[in-house]
Amino acid sequence: MNKNAQIQDNGSAIMDRLATRVRAARAALGLSRRALSERSGVSPRYLAQIEAGEGNISVILLDRVATALDVRIEDLVSETDPMDADSARVAQLYQAAKNPAILRAQRICLVGLRGAGKSTLGAQAAEKLKIPFVELNDLIEAQSGMPTAEVMALYGQDGYRAAEAQALNEIVASHNKLILAVSGGIVAAPATYAQVLERFHTIWIRTSPAEHMARVRAQGDLRPMEGNPGAMDQLKALLTTRTPDYQRAFAQVDTTSRPVQSSVNDVLTVIAKHRLLTGLGPV
Repeated sequence: MNKNAQIQDNGSAIMDRLATRVRAARAALGLSRRALSERSGVSPRYLAQIEAGEGNISVILLDRVATALDVRIEDLVSETDPMDADSARVAQLYQAAKNPAILRAQRICLVGLRGAGKSTLGAQAAEKLKIPFVELNDLIEAQSGMPTAEVMALYGQDGYRAAEAQALNEIVASHNKLILAVSGGIVAAPATYAQVLERFHTIWIRTSPAEHMARVRAQGDLRPMEGNPGAMDQLKALLTTRTPDYQRAFAQVDTTSRPVQSSVNDVLTVIAKHRLLTGLGPV
């Protein structure tokens, strides 16, 4: 066999292994192709080609698929099949598919529009429970070495969303128990938000548009109102648009006209009632 033919055969063998292992890993997690697409950010059409052993895939996209399947990229293409050899790993994936609480561990994530009270409630609830509290934007700033506003200015919305996804992956990998607060706009990144819903017990912290605006201004940010008489209408429209996504959260806490301590108690009640820190999952 000449060298070119051997290279072509090796390439075909790699694509066949990749197709088989992606299908197997997706089945072990109980994911539809559409769900895998949302988790990885890779289109369903591209995934269909991969699982059929057709076409080519970039290393970047393959890494996204591997991350979404909770496997190493080398496990998908190596000549030996570590996924077959490691039956415990397959069993773990199967159990995780049967019980989503295993994937969520004891991680809690507060979602909602800016000004709802995520940071305040998250920090106080975590202190009471003696578990870590993390703001995802703080991790993004630590990783990038600059404020999130500069990340946005330098790299645009796509760059910020990429940094957000990377920071979220790090949290999942490094914490099994914490309260996390994420930006209100994370719902605009479907794959990242899908991971939030899958890997965290989510609580939507909500309030009225008037209180959203008042709290943002109380934080010293006058930009929402300054020179913009239509700011309140824009806020209401944004809240209306995002509400269906926020409603996908497991639970809700309404902080409208509520003292801070009462809202903290509401968050603690949700956590205790549904056993979110027991590892057993919601009841």
